Amino acid sequence: MKRGVEVKHIKHNNYNFSYFTRGKPGAQPSILMLHGYLFSKDMWLDTLKYIPEDIHVVCVDLPGHGATTRLLGDSYRASDQAERIHEFVECIGLGKKPFHLVGFSIGGMIAGVYAALYPSYVHCLSLLSPGGLRYQEGYKIVQHLREMEMSINVGSNKLLSLTKRQAEELLKLGLYHPSVSQLQQLKGYLDEGRPETMFFIKNFLDLSSVESRYSLQDNASKITAPTEIIWGKCDKVLDSSGADVLAKAIPQCQVYLLDRCGHFITINRPQKSAELILEFHNSVCGTKKTN
Repeated sequence: MKRGVEVKHIKHNNYNFSYFTRGKPGAQPSILMLHGYLFSKDMWLDTLKYIPEDIHVVCVDLPGHGATTRLLGDSYRASDQAERIHEFVECIGLGKKPFHLVGFSIGGMIAGVYAALYPSYVHCLSLLSPGGLRYQEGYKIVQHLREMEMSINVGSNKLLSLTKRQAEELLKLGLYHPSVSQLQQLKGYLDEGRPETMFFIKNFLDLSSVESRYSLQDNASKITAPTEIIWGKCDKVLDSSGADVLAKAIPQCQVYLLDRCGHFITINRPQKSAELILEFHNSVCGTKKTN
């Protein structure tokens, strides 16, 4: 209510997408924001505090997250998620002109793949500590994934307690000097509305499969939109050296490394990251012509 967003739903094929929107499409490109794994569209509420209300913004629950449909039988690799986001874009009419695509963590991985697959739809691209890169540093999260893989045949009770414990560890791992209030805030943003733990394990395994795990880096050279990378210098989940990997791979790319910031950029540095997104939006929208 404080952010002035309106929650909406739209159905396409087997998916009922939940999203919120603020403002109306205008002369400036709209902004579409993709959240991270285990979270929902609500994680962008802190960022929206610093985005002017006259800019049209859409934040969607990724397929399988929040109030958007989740189906155990479907594949949730990065390319599959990008295709579903494209269906959502077409359904709500966002693709009538190129838009500013923003993605955080796994959402950044999907956003990058989307920009590579549908270049004419993306005016500019902001990636916040995205996954999908081939490098040795970071990836402490892979340790959690391996434990989850080992636990699948153990039994549902142990599986449920394991993932809850790991979620707590991941929250602490992702924050710079985590405070009680920050942890409470993150827990509030976690997608725990429906206790379908098995889905999130499948989702993570699909995203980290051989076909998907490096999909951002594999597609980076195909990204033609002006791109900014924002990364926390103290990220312990996905090491900030990934920013240099992307800067070398994406033709038009600028990088910002944030001090006193872990993986959860929108919690550690909400104002600074929002300012960078807005400055980038205004600078690119003032120079690039839209079709």
